[in-house]
Order: sequence, then C-alpha cells, then structure tokens
Amino acid sequence: MSGWREDELEKALLEAKARIESMVALHRDRSSQEQLITVVDNAYDVVLETAGGLVKEARTSIDIIHARRPSRMDRLQRRSDQVERGLLYGAQEGVTIRLLTTPTLLDDDFVREQLGRERPVAIRVAHMPPLQALIVDDSVALVVAESAAGRRTSVIRVAELLHSLRMLFESIWKDAFRAGERFVFGDRTRAAFARRILRYLQAGVTDEVAARELTVSVRTYRRYVADIMSQLGANSRFQAGVRAAELGLLPPTPGAEPNGRG
Repeated sequence: MSGWREDELEKALLEAKARIESMVALHRDRSSQEQLITVVDNAYDVVLETAGGLVKEARTSIDIIHARRPSRMDRLQRRSDQVERGLLYGAQEGVTIRLLTTPTLLDDDFVREQLGRERPVAIRVAHMPPLQALIVDDSVALVVAESAAGRRTSVIRVAELLHSLRMLFESIWKDAFRAGERFVFGDRTRAAFARRILRYLQAGVTDEVAARELTVSVRTYRRYVADIMSQLGANSRFQAGVRAAELGLLPPTPGAEPNGRG
C-alpha cells in the first residue's frame, strides 16, 4: 500500500471515527428511552461478555475491526488474543465472519487455526487508528472508541451509525492484505536469504554493502531484489519493504540491524 494511500485511508478513518463519536453523543441525548444506543461499562470482562452475547445472536454475518492499542502485557503474553478469538467459535454454523486487524495485533496462531476449518474466519491486515467494532447482521454493533474524553463503549442500533461503520469496514477491507499471505521464495535457505535482503532494504543498506555481506556480486544481489519485488507486486524498493512488513515477512523488531547504511 503506497504512502499516499495510507495517508488518505487514515484521514478517512479519523473522519469516520469523529462522525461516529459525535452521532453517538447526539443519540444518547435524544434516544435513551428507545435504547438505540446502550452505554457499556468499560471493564474488560463486561465488554467481553457483551461481545460474546452478540456473537451468539448472529444469524448471517459478523464483521470485526480489531485495532486497539495493545498493552505491554498483551504484547508479552497475548492472553487477550486467545480469549477474544475464542468468542468467535461461539458463532452459529453458517455465520460468515470477517476480521480486520493491524500488523501489531495479528495473531498468527489464529490465522493458522483457520487453515483446517470448513468455514474459516476471513482475516485481513491494514494500518488503522485505534478502533474496536463488532458488527452483527448489519443490525447491531459493539463499538469501543478512544477519544479525548477517554474510552467509550456502546452497543449501537442506530441505522445511520451502522451504515457509517459498514462503509468504514468495506473501505478498509477492499485494500487490506490477506493475513497469512506468504510468498514462497524457494526452499528454507532461499527464504531465509530473501528475508535478509528485505531487512537490508528496510534498513537502507547500499547494494554494494549488502552484496558484500551476503558474499554475492552486486549484479546478483540486484537480481534477487528485482525477483523479490516482483513476487511482492511492488514497483519500488520502498513499496517492497512496506508490503513485506504488512505481510509479516519481517519481524516487528529485528534483533540487529545490518551495518553499512548508505
């Protein structure tokens, strides 16, 4: 995904979030008796229980935006991932489930679990501002949004808000990368070699330095780079690095960056 496309997408997401938050505030004042918007306690267990109930009620579809800021403990233990993905297995048979998440929150174990399922969860990855949304049957949604006023959790049944969430989801989904999409560079040795090249590209290492460290000629190195770019569908080295990061081909924090930046 090119830089300008990411900027445009993030702008659209932020505008949509602002619209949703303002409409939530408006409808809370106007329709409290109609129960079109129900405020949910922000306690994790309460939110989890509410989400689980909506998942079990689904008849046709569940669409999820999973883009919260993970806590340090989440990153170390990933306990919340295991609990949250377990909720989806409570959905009735035949319900279509789509999950949008970020590279940071992508759960590789959950992606692998889908491979052997008859009706797998469709998972795509994109960079998104923090937002949690569970949309069920296009008729109700659970939204957890961060704002200047703090975290807000609501169950929403307002048609305009549901339409905004649907449009937001679809606009991200069509450009997001499929989770688990992996490019086969050959055998294990060639795959490891390709990842080293991707790290050099990510670090901005010159072709001459990279070729020397890999003990290949500059011409051979450039041929490898061209091949990797082709497999990633990238038109530039920068795009190759962005796409590789999106697809999880590069670790979030490389152990040690190569020497010889140029």
